[in-house]
Amino acid sequence: MLKNVAAVLLDEVHPFELGVVCEVFGLDRSDDGLPVYDFAAVSAEGPTLHTHAGFTLSTPYGLERLEDADLIAVPTGGSYPTRGYPGELLDALRRAVDRGARVLSVCTGAFVLGAAGLLDGRRCTTHWRHAQALADRHPLALVDPDVLYVDEGPVITSAGTAAAIDACLHVVRQEHGPEVANQVARRMVIPPHRDGGQAQYIERPLPRTPCDTVGDVLSWMERHLDREMTVEQLAARAHMSPRTFARRFQQETGTTPYRWLLRQRVLLSQELLESTDETVDAIAGRAGFGNAAGLRHHFLRTLGTTPNAYRRTFRGPVRGVA
Repeated sequence: MLKNVAAVLLDEVHPFELGVVCEVFGLDRSDDGLPVYDFAAVSAEGPTLHTHAGFTLSTPYGLERLEDADLIAVPTGGSYPTRGYPGELLDALRRAVDRGARVLSVCTGAFVLGAAGLLDGRRCTTHWRHAQALADRHPLALVDPDVLYVDEGPVITSAGTAAAIDACLHVVRQEHGPEVANQVARRMVIPPHRDGGQAQYIERPLPRTPCDTVGDVLSWMERHLDREMTVEQLAARAHMSPRTFARRFQQETGTTPYRWLLRQRVLLSQELLESTDETVDAIAGRAGFGNAAGLRHHFLRTLGTTPNAYRRTFRGPVRGVA
């Protein structure tokens, strides 16, 4: 049973992400009959730390406090993807996992776990902006940039900022059951579980690379996303055989015509869901998905959420949209 929790801090720690861990595990909710943890904020770099927001934090606890922790959380901080970390901290994290404790990183806190060798051979995540850097720095880690958090045995990694709440509530749900996790979430005035993953938050329109032979066709496809298209039709427009067109398209865009078209249609749907009051059916038609069922199917596969859930997240409820 989870009883002892420590949040380990490095210089330039981000206060919000630290605050999430403190809110979930450091607040006494015994008046509601909820679990109370022996919680401490632990410094890995002296008694006084600077935050990225310009103020300082002080704590009487050093790394020795980690030896008794059942869960060690590592909040994110400035320059974490590129800086070095105290060897004593990395040793303490490895010892904790070896004795059966769990470790949980928030955002770029994953780089600390990676430096300790705890991500090797494990699925993990971090903020989507730093996912490639994490994969480059720790090539044995199996980095998934699209999820909110990953639980791989004793190692839990979460994406940016609010995803820390999802990961912390996941731990509470595992330890005490969904009813307790729901009560904690209700006290925090947040949903106990969020659908989807990071994919819905990533700004990543497909890169426009120099296209020597298919550029005109790409422009035409963008202007006519609502139309049915086949490789044969597109190849004829490019004055090529279907086989040659498919090969050139892959070479110049890095993907197939179908996948390129699908991604552009999803991007257009996202834009319309955010910026218009049109129904999901109407948006599906404009984007080339035919109907709401088709749009929902591809939205779920690509972004891990539904069109209506996406609209509520990025625009709020729209009158008349079910």
